[in-house]
Formats: sequence, C-alpha cells, structure tokens
Amino acid sequence: MSDDAGPMDEPQPGNDGSGHLQRSNLPFDHDSPVAKVAAICAVLAGEQVDRDRMLTLLEMTFGPIGFVGAEHPFDATDYYRDEMGEGLVRTLLAFEVPFPSEALAPAKLVCGDLERMLAIEGRRTANLDFGYLDPHKVVLASLKEAGQKIHVGMGVWADPIARWRDGAYRPFEWTFPDFRSGRYDAELIEIRRRLRERTRAARREG
Repeated sequence: MSDDAGPMDEPQPGNDGSGHLQRSNLPFDHDSPVAKVAAICAVLAGEQVDRDRMLTLLEMTFGPIGFVGAEHPFDATDYYRDEMGEGLVRTLLAFEVPFPSEALAPAKLVCGDLERMLAIEGRRTANLDFGYLDPHKVVLASLKEAGQKIHVGMGVWADPIARWRDGAYRPFEWTFPDFRSGRYDAELIEIRRRLRERTRAARREG
C-alpha cells in the first residue's frame, strides 16, 4: 500500500493482473524492536464464500497458513445472519511467518480490503477478525472504540481478549461470547506451542 494511498482504498492489482494484494507492498516484514508474534485470523464465513479464493488471498497477503482450526458453529449471536446468511462457522487460522505486532493496524485495514474483494453484490461473505497471539495474551484488531481497547493508529484499536494464566488463555468479561465459551482453547494453546517452538529454534540458529 503506497504512502499516499488512503488506508481503505481499493487494493491495487498485483503484477499478475489478478487484483490480489501483494505482500511486498505491505509493512509486515520490517525488523521489530520486540519479539515477533503469531498472526491469527478468526474467519467467520457461510456457504456463499469462495473458501479457496479467500485462503489464497490471505496467504498472498500474510504468508503461508500454518494452522487451520475446526469449523465451529457461530451460534453465540445472530448479528451477522442478515448480511451473511445461515449456517455461519468460525475458523481459527494462524500464519507461519513471524509477525511484528506494531503492524496490527495496517493488517486490519487490509483485511477490510479482502472482505470487499470476497463480497457478492456488496454483501460480505466473510468477516476476517485479524489479530495476534504471543505467549502472554491474545489480541484482536478492532475498528470500534471501547474502554479496554488501545488505539494503535489508522483508526484501529487493539482489543486484548485473553491472557495466559494457569496453562490456558483466560478470557476477560468483554471477550466475545464464542471465545469465552472455551471452544477455541485447545487451538490457541497449540498455536502458542508452535510459536514458542519456532522462537526457540530461531534463537538456536541465531
């Protein structure tokens, strides 16, 4: 995304003419002053979404997907039903490429671009809740302000939804109901394990 482009501009076509966003245009690969984290995306989608195209777009943007969780029924609220239809499921993804947490804001805005690319007749077929996980917490990006959220630039807030305690990520009172239910607990623990293993391997190699 160019410096003079608005954060919500339509994505520019890639070199192959596909219209896909190019990872090389995004500020996700710079050196970070702190340890990089595991980028995650909680994907909410129904039957209308082109899943293969969605996964391709996500990988072209954020790098290879290293973890795909189960498809969990999204039954905690009907908020998205009118726009996205019945039978919604939420799937947790994690990316292999180490992610600098300070790139959370542009990543969230790019996910908005991807949602528009996947829309049908102006209606979203997927909701991409981007965030990150580190050994201490889980954070999702948000475009809405709230008391617990921290503004990280570009109209994006960091929303901490869980912290590591007693062997698991424990939710807060404001955490989304489906995350509070515990249905993703084992998957988050597995992503954490992989992140820690990757971090230890990088230290040995360094």
